[in-house]
Amino acid sequence: MSQLVVHVTGARPNFPKAAPVLAALADRGVEQLLVHTGQHYDDKMSDIFFRQLGIPKPDVNLGVGSGSHGRQTAAVMSALEELFEEREPAMVIVYGDVNSTVAAALVASKMGIPFVHVEAGLRSFDMTMPEEINRLVTDRLSDVLLTTSVDAVAHLGNEGTDPDKIHFVGNPMIDTLLKNLDRFDAEAIRSELSLEGDYIVATLHRPGNVDDPEDVRALVAAMHAVADQAEVVIPLHPRGRARLEEAGFLDHPKMRVIDPLGYLEFMGLVRGSRAVVTDSGGVQEETTILGVPCLTLRPNTERPVTISHGTNQLVTRENLAEKVREVLAVDRPETWPTPPLWDGHAGERIADVVTKVLGP
Repeated sequence: MSQLVVHVTGARPNFPKAAPVLAALADRGVEQLLVHTGQHYDDKMSDIFFRQLGIPKPDVNLGVGSGSHGRQTAAVMSALEELFEEREPAMVIVYGDVNSTVAAALVASKMGIPFVHVEAGLRSFDMTMPEEINRLVTDRLSDVLLTTSVDAVAHLGNEGTDPDKIHFVGNPMIDTLLKNLDRFDAEAIRSELSLEGDYIVATLHRPGNVDDPEDVRALVAAMHAVADQAEVVIPLHPRGRARLEEAGFLDHPKMRVIDPLGYLEFMGLVRGSRAVVTDSGGVQEETTILGVPCLTLRPNTERPVTISHGTNQLVTRENLAEKVREVLAVDRPETWPTPPLWDGHAGERIADVVTKVLGP
């Protein structure tokens, strides 16, 4: 019987999570096939990650591109079904909570292929988030659930998941961060962008912040109040700029929109900042390890461990400026708690679980 393990990736957050798992399984001699669905498809959103992180070039690129949630998920499912029929994998590994993740979970489960969910059990309990739906469906179908935090284990237990399926392994994205820590050159990116003095990084893309015109106007006002205190740098894809520009987002001398950056450049930018304003999930984790104050502009987070064991706090548009003022009034912390098992060895623990499940 084939012992082929197929990794399904598709969007920018997947790649730093997959890199240490691919490397650890390669060290154990496991036959692997890396699939890139093409959900994120331009250079700064996908290809540059493979080059910078030393990830092997994908064996298969499905090239599904963008589209509505339904169209994109359906396109990935159709292509993966054909691929799985042809290659007959012994196991499928999926990452995170993007549309490619749930698509692979649905196809693998219907075809009777064992599959593993890396980053299982995260919950925001906010069903307006497409990612929350993806997480719930993927975890319900998973044969092996690999968690990054103790709270994720508890969520799965509360949902009635078989404890034998759950493995607390730590966070493979932090493996990638720690491995590349010396390559995050804050001064180089500061020089490249001609940044002087304190600056704040922002990453904003959630529907709750940028879809509704009224929300966008409120966001613009809140971010202008932040820019009154320090320069704000926000990497933003050109396709996502129009609505913010129409609402006057750039009508502030200290609001700086730049194109998306590669992984190393973005992490260098974050490392040198005084704070990050974000609605992203992964950034909450990265700032937790880097010791950068993180202000998460959301009513909830599926990563509460970044608050209890890190530098993250939830904020609103109404109190954002005041929270930034508090951060700027004090020095960056010299020490801070970090979550258990976020130690750079999650990939190895994941490989141990996978090889045990695969058997001889």
